Formats: sequence, structure tokens, C-alpha cells
Amino acid sequence: MKQHPRGQAVASFAVLADDSLGWRPSQYRIDVLGCEHVFRFPTAKLLDFEPDLAALKRQSNPFALVTAAHLSALRTRRHMGRRFAAKRELVRLLYEQGWERQRVIDLFAIIDWMLALPKELEHKVWQDIDEIERKAQMKYVTSVERLAVERGREKWMAEGETKGKLEGKLEGKLETLTRLLTRRFGPLPEWVAHRLSAGTGEQLDAWSDRVLDAANLAEVFGGH
Repeated sequence: MKQHPRGQAVASFAVLADDSLGWRPSQYRIDVLGCEHVFRFPTAKLLDFEPDLAALKRQSNPFALVTAAHLSALRTRRHMGRRFAAKRELVRLLYEQGWERQRVIDLFAIIDWMLALPKELEHKVWQDIDEIERKAQMKYVTSVERLAVERGREKWMAEGETKGKLEGKLEGKLETLTRLLTRRFGPLPEWVAHRLSAGTGEQLDAWSDRVLDAANLAEVFGGH
């Protein structure tokens, strides 16, 4: 345990968000030149809360809603219909909490990222959001920004299709896949950039198909 500059103790706590029930690290150990350091810490395994998913959705604690979104994402990894239903429910619960606007925006961004959907299902979720906001007589910034992004992406993809050249098509696929990967997994490491730049059109299509279901970057690029 370390001491804060103001004299207050600072403790560390690990939240385990993986999908392996058996992985439960509780310490970090390093041995350098005969000097051993051991750091032990308490943990919370999000999978342990799965039996309480329904109860989590009823709580007004924002962390409970984020945990419910994470567990729903794990449950529906390969079932987009079920993921759509889960996302639709969580978004409605989010708007019903009566939280201030910025909290709704921040939490929606997390839910939207965790429960990514194919375009046609995403459009249905946004129809629900438009209806919710209409009834609440309040337009959240996120929805306006999201619609602008979608329209810009559609325009860019349409322009890419008119190029008619293989180089243009590959460039369009590469840029689209890069955006999807960055949104799903955050900043991309150097090895991913090399794989993308060397990928064929067939490989780019295969990797794009895996983005929504893959748990990590290694699963996206596995097998190619």
C-alpha cells in the first residue's frame, strides 16, 4: 500500500473482464538480481455477476449498467439478434434513469461500443433512441453526432464504389476495416498496421467479417 502525498493511503483493485472462469490472478511478482517484489491485490470477476444480470439491470448504479452491458456482450457474441434485443433494453434503461445529459452520453458510448451491431440492426436501435428522445423532448448530442458519422461513412463508401479500380476498392476496404478495428479495440499496434497494409482484398473481407465477434485482435487475424 502506498501513501498519497497528502497522507492518505492508496490501494489497488483489479476488475477482471475476461471470459475465462479459471483465470483469477491476485498478485504480481518480479525478481530482479535476487531482489523479489510481490504485489497482492483484491479482484472482482465480472463473470461472477452473470447469475445476477437481471438484478443489475434494475439498479440505479451506473457501474451495474456497465457490468450488465459487458455480460450481455459476452452472452451474445455470436448471436446478433439476441445482441440487438439486449442493447435495445439497456439503452432504454439508460434513458429511464433520469441522469444528467453528460452521464447518459458517456454511458451510451460504452454500451454502444460493447454491443456493436450490424448496420441494419444498429439502425433499428437508433429508431428507438429517436422515439425515446422525442417523448422526453430532449435531443442528446451523441445521437446527432452518430447520425453525422453514419451519413459521412455512407457517402465515403459510395464514392469509393464509383472509382471502379482495384486499387480504389482495396483502399476503401482498408480504411473501413481500420476504422472498425480502432472503434472496437482502440489504438492499433504496429503489427496490425503491417498486416492490414499487406492484406489482399479477400483477406480484408475475412477480417472485416470477424470484427464484431472477435474478443481481441489476434482472433480477427487468426487463420490468415
